Amino acid sequence: MTIWNELAGLDFTVRTVDAGGVPTRALQAGSGDEAVVFLHGTSGHLEAFARNIAAHARSYECHAIDMLGHGYTGKPDYRYEIPRYVEHLVNYLDAVGLAEVHLVGESLGGWVAAQLASEQPERVRSLQLLAAGGTVANPEIMQRIKTSTTNAVRNDDIELTRARLRLLMHDPVHATEELVAARHRIYHQPDFVANIHNLLSLQEMEIRQRNLLRPDRLARIKAPTLVVWGHENPFGDVPEAKKMAEDIPGARLRLFTECGHWPQHEQAALYNPLSLEFLAEASARAKSVA
Repeated sequence: MTIWNELAGLDFTVRTVDAGGVPTRALQAGSGDEAVVFLHGTSGHLEAFARNIAAHARSYECHAIDMLGHGYTGKPDYRYEIPRYVEHLVNYLDAVGLAEVHLVGESLGGWVAAQLASEQPERVRSLQLLAAGGTVANPEIMQRIKTSTTNAVRNDDIELTRARLRLLMHDPVHATEELVAARHRIYHQPDFVANIHNLLSLQEMEIRQRNLLRPDRLARIKAPTLVVWGHENPFGDVPEAKKMAEDIPGARLRLFTECGHWPQHEQAALYNPLSLEFLAEASARAKSVA
């Protein structure tokens, strides 16, 4: 079982936290003076970081959550736009007593993390944007996400879930059978099926446009920022990553070869030490300024 093997030997808990009235599934591990919060992508869940938690928990208090309307977190009946996700994230941080955190966001998670960093800089010690969404509105990609996810959710055929997960990977071997089974079970919860239109609302052009991370917003980000991208990312080309890094003051860009939309997963052996080095530098910088 790959997920459990990745966490073998690690003390961790999976619990439900009341985040402003939304029951929120969270995996918590590690300890330390600083916390790292991991945020997954559209229709994802906290298992997206199964290959990263153990490495980070040696030095940090780690939290990986199912975001609003995702995984086993509550699914209120309204459109999930970025301010709603940010509100939910802040409510979670308040509920667990975290005033300031390092944020690691993949895809949608990066979009949400960047939004919070631009609005409440005092809460974000550092920012990692892993194949982050939110800077462009490509109709073809939006339709691909909407169609592939809806088909996998509304049909019980596990092959559709497997195809949706493999869409994220350059090498399909990384879409392990355990991940497929975990996602298939999540996708077929009755409340997930009933709520899929809310979860996919950012794939509607009008809604997406009013939520985009535009250059003026990115320019307001003060936290040290690392942008990580895969050369074979099916949801965004390298120029998108370069522009994102250029628009955020002082941001660094790291590109991975043989990598799709989950750099933290497909290239965990490269990503984990890169992330830990970046976190240590951000912490040292904050202490020197204080």
